[in-house]
Amino acid sequence: MNQLKTRLARLLLDLSYKEGDFTLTSGKKSDYYFDCKQTALHPEGSYLIGRLFVEMLKDFEVKGVGGMTLGADPLVSSVTVVSHIEGRPMPGFIIRKQAKGHGTGQYLEGLANFAQGDRIVLLEDVCTTGGTLLTAAERVRDAGLEIAGVLAVLDREEGGRERLEEAGLKLDAIFTRKALLAAGGR
Repeated sequence: MNQLKTRLARLLLDLSYKEGDFTLTSGKKSDYYFDCKQTALHPEGSYLIGRLFVEMLKDFEVKGVGGMTLGADPLVSSVTVVSHIEGRPMPGFIIRKQAKGHGTGQYLEGLANFAQGDRIVLLEDVCTTGGTLLTAAERVRDAGLEIAGVLAVLDREEGGRERLEEAGLKLDAIFTRKALLAAGGR
């Protein structure tokens, strides 16, 4: 797994990591920006993220995975495909930012693959303050699913982990900024 993690770090640094002066979704200022979608939508990046998340999911007894659109969409897809290939198929779901304006009016897409009370893990590309994950968790619980944990590609270590813990959610991440830079040789 270390070779996969090293290769993913290099791809993330090449495609997704930018240094400069940025304003984040949370409104915070930062000296770097992490656009995980650039790597998650790359063929090798998608595969590596899927493999590493599926490996991390071995510590969980869950039915499947889900996350908030748009950042988690490619993450969920990579996990569902890799989990199938590895013989432990896990379905996925996507959480809308707004409830569907027609038909069922749902926030979650893919619920036909789940039953009330199923345990799931939320996926996230970047955790900063945890705000997006707290919204996602509320919608998932409202849909009748139980959250076993949260996995992220990058934990910015800016209070998100602590906010999630206060809400009863445990965050694990493939990388922190320091670990990402070290793994990528920077």
